Amino acid sequence: MKLYHNPLSGHAHRAQLFLSLLGVPHELVHVDFATRAHKEPDFLAINAFGQIPVLDDDGVIINDSAAILVYLARKFQRTDWLPEDALSAARVQKWLSVAAGEIAYGPAAARRVMIFKADVKTDEMIARAHHILSLIDAELARRDFITGERPTIADLALYSYIAAAPEGNVDLAPYGNVRAWLARIEALDGFVPFQKTRVGLAA
Repeated sequence: MKLYHNPLSGHAHRAQLFLSLLGVPHELVHVDFATRAHKEPDFLAINAFGQIPVLDDDGVIINDSAAILVYLARKFQRTDWLPEDALSAARVQKWLSVAAGEIAYGPAAARRVMIFKADVKTDEMIARAHHILSLIDAELARRDFITGERPTIADLALYSYIAAAPEGNVDLAPYGNVRAWLARIEALDGFVPFQKTRVGLAA
């Protein structure tokens, strides 16, 4: 398998992390943001959206990080990571949607502004981040992982941009349950860290 990837992308990290946790051999293909390689014709031929990650499974092309997580769980029949019963599957889908919504437009957006030094005010993004983090912290007061007592792909979808939230000036100190959850994910066999960047509160 090949994963088109950039170490600054939390979306790409989700896919890399799951491949590593599953123990699936894979090649990381670096996509250079600085040269806009993701907008070049060769890359657009495999993902017309011009976004990473993209998974190439022997010619089967999957783009979108959540789709990659689902594909890998189904391909390797890992119902521990993506349960098949209706209620558990719905719970996972809920948090995949949160990752694509509140996380993307909160901590991920605030971090992107800091990393790429955009002239954009982040107050609203930071406020949005704290709102969703308070909700997630309350959820994690009742369980070890976001949908239950073991991790699922929902946890992986949430992890990267929450772990890197301080880079977007989002302080994780008030969220003890979130910080304990981050540590539980980081203790999983096969964990690979998300690249740290010295910006924001992490500077």
